[in-house]
Amino acid sequence: MKTSDSIKTVLIETLHDVFGQTASRKDIIKYFKDKSENAPSWLVNNKEYRLTKGLIDLSLGPKNKATQVMSTNVVPEMAATVHTFKAKRMEQLVDDLVPPADSTYVPFGFYRDLELIIKSKAFYPQFITGLSGNGKTTMVEQVCSKLKRECIRVNISIETDEDDLVGGNTLVDGNVVFREGPVITAMRRGAILLIDEIDRGSNKLMCIQGILEGKPFFIKKTGEVVHPAEGFNIIATANTKGRGTEDGKFIAAQILDEAFLERFPITVEQEYPSTTVERKIVINNMKALECTDEDFADKLVGWAEIIRKTYVEGAIDEIISTRRLVHIVKAYSVFKNKEKAINLCINRFDSDTKTAFMDLYNKMHATEEAQVKPAESKDSFEEIPF
Repeated sequence: MKTSDSIKTVLIETLHDVFGQTASRKDIIKYFKDKSENAPSWLVNNKEYRLTKGLIDLSLGPKNKATQVMSTNVVPEMAATVHTFKAKRMEQLVDDLVPPADSTYVPFGFYRDLELIIKSKAFYPQFITGLSGNGKTTMVEQVCSKLKRECIRVNISIETDEDDLVGGNTLVDGNVVFREGPVITAMRRGAILLIDEIDRGSNKLMCIQGILEGKPFFIKKTGEVVHPAEGFNIIATANTKGRGTEDGKFIAAQILDEAFLERFPITVEQEYPSTTVERKIVINNMKALECTDEDFADKLVGWAEIIRKTYVEGAIDEIISTRRLVHIVKAYSVFKNKEKAINLCINRFDSDTKTAFMDLYNKMHATEEAQVKPAESKDSFEEIPF
């Protein structure tokens, strides 16, 4: 029995809701198979609906006879509804994506080189790896802020998929439209795409492999080819090099595909800042929070440096990051008590590590009075002068 034009129209609209403007022949056949039905031969085998080999056109444009019949037979109000329904895509319209400047930030490490790369507007992806809290993400954002370049940050998890990155269908005013994801938005705007914690992702990240080569991207759900605008670049940050971790410190870190990692021309190993730079960071945060105490800043930086050296030697499993020092400064600005600030900010560690860190700080900075009366400092932190 011959399928009527009206039935064809309804079916095309239904598939358009699911797949967008185009779909592969294989996907359409599977769609009907999942419903225990056979795919209509007039759609999957007819050249009239074929864009290229294996790719079916589900657009509601004038080239489809079903659409032509519908446009002549429906009342104007229905035609208007259909026109609204077939909205091609929805861009992420944001006025300004330039990160705000951080007055407390102090440039160090790869900052100058990164500035040269972004300023050149060349497409040159970078993979920045390093321990937590050493300023990887902040560095990228502050370079973009200085150069007035837009930066779109995407935080990755094991659940991140193609729809999260490239975009997917969504309901808007009762209609299904394609909402573009951060990757496509960055490509159109010539922005910096900051993929944060990329080593937390799965093989679903492979969907942007071609984009990592600087090539255009074909959006399957709309049939559009997006070319990267000048200045578009990709910068990834991670705590590992995409090889996972054996010590369990970054338990969520995944092993990334070798072919995917090969798309990054360079890998940057970000270290913690030197004591001189870190002292400036701590002082800047104290000034911003109106709790400046240079002596306290010196003590914090020296304390963190010894802990990191001990960590590198393998004697301890935890570390005091630059971010943790900033947390202590913020706690100090709130509670006006140095000892309490430190104690609250190292509570995240297990009991033995916390006690060892606090004991180290006390031994490093004990006053003459504390040395004369050590017993008074055992029962309560309130007895320890800072």
